[in-house]
Amino acid sequence: MVKGLYTAYTGMINQQNRMDVLTNNLANSATNGFKKEGSTSQSFDETLAIKIKDTSAYRLPKALGDVTLGVKVGECYTDYDQGSFRVTDNVYDMAIDGDGFFAISYTNKAGETSVKYTRDGAFTVNQQGYLVTKDGDFVLNQAAAQAGNPGQAGYIQLNPNLPVVVDENGNYFQNDVLMGQIGVVDFADYNFLAKYGENMYDLVEGGQVQQSNAQISQGTLEMSNVNVVSEMVEMINVTRAYEANQKIIQTIDSTLEKAVNSIGKA
Repeated sequence: MVKGLYTAYTGMINQQNRMDVLTNNLANSATNGFKKEGSTSQSFDETLAIKIKDTSAYRLPKALGDVTLGVKVGECYTDYDQGSFRVTDNVYDMAIDGDGFFAISYTNKAGETSVKYTRDGAFTVNQQGYLVTKDGDFVLNQAAAQAGNPGQAGYIQLNPNLPVVVDENGNYFQNDVLMGQIGVVDFADYNFLAKYGENMYDLVEGGQVQQSNAQISQGTLEMSNVNVVSEMVEMINVTRAYEANQKIIQTIDSTLEKAVNSIGKA
């Protein structure tokens, strides 16, 4: 086996994975509350190269040194840094300033209801007066969010004919009367968060919900934390690295062709 071919091949696979992550980030650069992803690379463990059919020492193959077999895809991670804020002056738009997530009662196509979490605070009020996401999923109050209860008792209901004021602690008022508190929670370890889709996260087994010290900003939305310029620059670097590995394969292929067609005839 020509190890150079394998090394270049693993390099191309790794760069393709990095490109997939970058394109997903760029596609969501305008998505409210989106958190960009990154990827890591890891080299294969080095192996000891030895001479084969070496008769200089009886049954004692001579070592040539360590050889690396290329690179392998590591893991993808999420950057939870806060994005910039955009003022919308929409009373139902909320942004979280600090660490934390809105708790959402989400019902899938099978009719199963569970609690999901998001940083996207582009909410609205439906015909029944419930505070919902743009997809119609119900926003939970603080008690339901803390308990992880997606039931109807935790829904936030407002009078759409009255103005609503939300303070920095998430308390919402109508006619100067405290109606409740919007559910915002944090987690002890973000490694237990998994991207679910639709700009929401799922808390996997072992994750622990804890109190959030974040503040709520009404009439504001958190934007994506993707920096388009830096992602484009990184995309150029990935493309060049991919082309370099591709050139290596072409060079080795040309060398092998000469070895077979020219040296083999001698």
